[in-house]
Amino acid sequence: MMSATPPSQAEPDAGARKPGGPLRRGWTTGACATAAAKAALTALLTDAFPDPVTITLPKGETPAFALAHEKRGDGFAEAGIVKDAGDDPDVTHGAMVIARVGWGEPESGITFHAGDGVGTVTKPGLPIGPGQAAINPVPRRMMAEIIGEVCAEHGIAPDIAVTICVPDGAAIAERTWNPRLGIVGGISILGTTGIVHPFSCAAWIHSIHRGIDVARAAGLDHVLGSTGSTSEAAAQALYNLPQIALLDMGDFAGGLIKYLRAHPVPKLTIAGGFAKITKLAQGALDLHSARSQVDMAFLADLAGNGLNQDMKARILSANTAAQVVEIMSDTKIDIAADVAGLALATVMDTLRGAPVQAEIVIVDRTGAIIARTGFS
Repeated sequence: MMSATPPSQAEPDAGARKPGGPLRRGWTTGACATAAAKAALTALLTDAFPDPVTITLPKGETPAFALAHEKRGDGFAEAGIVKDAGDDPDVTHGAMVIARVGWGEPESGITFHAGDGVGTVTKPGLPIGPGQAAINPVPRRMMAEIIGEVCAEHGIAPDIAVTICVPDGAAIAERTWNPRLGIVGGISILGTTGIVHPFSCAAWIHSIHRGIDVARAAGLDHVLGSTGSTSEAAAQALYNLPQIALLDMGDFAGGLIKYLRAHPVPKLTIAGGFAKITKLAQGALDLHSARSQVDMAFLADLAGNGLNQDMKARILSANTAAQVVEIMSDTKIDIAADVAGLALATVMDTLRGAPVQAEIVIVDRTGAIIARTGFS
């Protein structure tokens, strides 16, 4: 995946709620581009657009796509498909993906180009090199295979130029990681299976990995993983790191730390609110509320013997982790610092000796730093 400011291109908005009942799958931009390219090439060769157009996905499924755009011109044809992401709140849901197919130079083979709303790669470290259209390897392969098949059916060489456009792509890209990764001008054409699985965690984690790849390729020695924009801004004020060093970790601490274990960057700062970092201190690597919760007994035990029974009871009955911080403000116990220390221990245990120094920064709801430890 090449896309990734959050939410990532194939990942739900942080405020999105998962609907009840069975969830409907959708199709990636790569699948839509492949179907559109097949329809456009067929029209270029036969003057007729297949509608619906059927393609074969990498795992053998054969979905059919209805065309929403058709155009023929001198030496080219265009077909467009409206992306349906199913029940996933993907930021590209409803976007029109258009493939423009034309004749390439003799013996040029199949070439891919970024049209309106599709990004161009400008930095190393991604699966596609600088200067190329932000069309990921699997969608390229899918399009190349179908174009090769159609050309073979008509007995012609596959010297075809494919330009992918997404008319609203430049605006959509501002809601993805693309600007941070140095992908300019639009979105990326993504997908490894052709299928969007609703509320997929894999897409977000993949975006984190690509962010680390770009940071490493640029030679950066410090990256910042944050649970949200408030904690990122607070930690960034300490360091003024370049944009490509800022990784939207979200809830996926494990996805960040484990990838750094295998692909180290010398320094890692993890910044988040007290509740999220408390979960990390408890040993959780997935900080989503559906998969880990703050344990008030853990916080009460952490406060130790310096509390009377009334204070412990107040902590145990607290509604939120933030309320615990308020309760502890009347004592001399710095519970945020204690949480930061245990969270740092979780990070270092997960790194398993990788050459990465780590730091934890805890931020309150106003953006003030209430604890910071590490880099010693």
